[in-house]
Amino acid sequence: MKILVINCGSSSLKYQLINPEKEEVFAKGLCERIGIEGSKMEYEALEKNYETEIVKPMPTHKEALEMVIEAITDKENGVINSVDEIDAIGHRVVHGGEDFASSVLITSEVLKAIEKNNDLAPLHNPANLLGINTCMSIMPNKPNIAVFDTAFHQTMAPKAYMYALPYEDYKELKVRKYGFHGTSHLFVSETMRNIMGNPDHSKIIVCHLGNGASITAVLDGKSVDTSMGLTPLQGVMMGTRSGDIDPAAVLFIKNKRNLSDAEMDNRLNKKSGILGIFGKSSDCRDMETGVASGDERAKLAEDMFIYKIKTYIGAYAAILGGVDAICFAGGIGENAAGIREGIIEGLDFLGAKIDKDINSKRQKGNVKLSTADSKVLIYKIPTNEELVIAKDTYSIVNKK
Repeated sequence: MKILVINCGSSSLKYQLINPEKEEVFAKGLCERIGIEGSKMEYEALEKNYETEIVKPMPTHKEALEMVIEAITDKENGVINSVDEIDAIGHRVVHGGEDFASSVLITSEVLKAIEKNNDLAPLHNPANLLGINTCMSIMPNKPNIAVFDTAFHQTMAPKAYMYALPYEDYKELKVRKYGFHGTSHLFVSETMRNIMGNPDHSKIIVCHLGNGASITAVLDGKSVDTSMGLTPLQGVMMGTRSGDIDPAAVLFIKNKRNLSDAEMDNRLNKKSGILGIFGKSSDCRDMETGVASGDERAKLAEDMFIYKIKTYIGAYAAILGGVDAICFAGGIGENAAGIREGIIEGLDFLGAKIDKDINSKRQKGNVKLSTADSKVLIYKIPTNEELVIAKDTYSIVNKK
């Protein structure tokens, strides 16, 4: 079975063609700057060891998807003969609100429910809907499946997801913690449980660390708490997001600088985090280069990033009643050895010890980073959200 996985942003479209039964990726790539000057598409056919970059105007997502289909069906460098070989399309949808606790076959009712949650994810859900509607128009009669970032966290109890606001704000406005990166946290925690031999009871903390970052406490395979909240702004410090902050500080800055709501939102989401403290870049690699060269603000940003993550690990260890494993995923989690070491340093009271030698080496795949005498397993596990989407799509289509 061949599943086309689509992840649409407002000006981007990531794609993979996958056989979920064999966990085989036929092709993958990215369309960038859709609707913006300088549009381009990256395409890689893995079995043919072929890569290319095509610079071509893409006024809308329709043209981007048409380019994807043209590439994967190309006579010379394509991976299928026609779109008839695509059995279904799996879509990443950021926010499912309280409506969706699992992936679903997309119907007109589902589309309305996703649209209803646009207010909760104004930058993401409309783009996700664009991708769904585009696929439906270009490839009619193909089953389309929605896989939600928020679904994995719907197992949280009210005491974890409620905010201490007037109750009507929850009942009438649905203001609560939802959490994100659910497909990544699901994949990494399930992989860790498999490594552990699928025990009946397990206490796992997953650190998904990239330009966006979130920490999740997973008890017996279920999310019991996660750092992101109503939006991806809450939680640990990130590339450009502030993470946790006193709400009064937001009002103070907004009033003192005479900022509009949009300007304040942009300040918190696009100008804060590592970028706000370091000042030169939001990229962890640039920050680490700055640390190595003696840049004091780079060192402060690194110290803050590590500190914020460590506070969540400590809190979640308390919530779980201990911890069996700590997992690192995402671009930073998988590649920044110094960050990983800094996070684990000082967690001896939990019994967590990292092997500095193994941690410092670049190794592909799942890598055990804990020492032989560590009471807590520490692993680097490359996340695979596309595979989760493909597998969910496969399962739902085959239930029909």
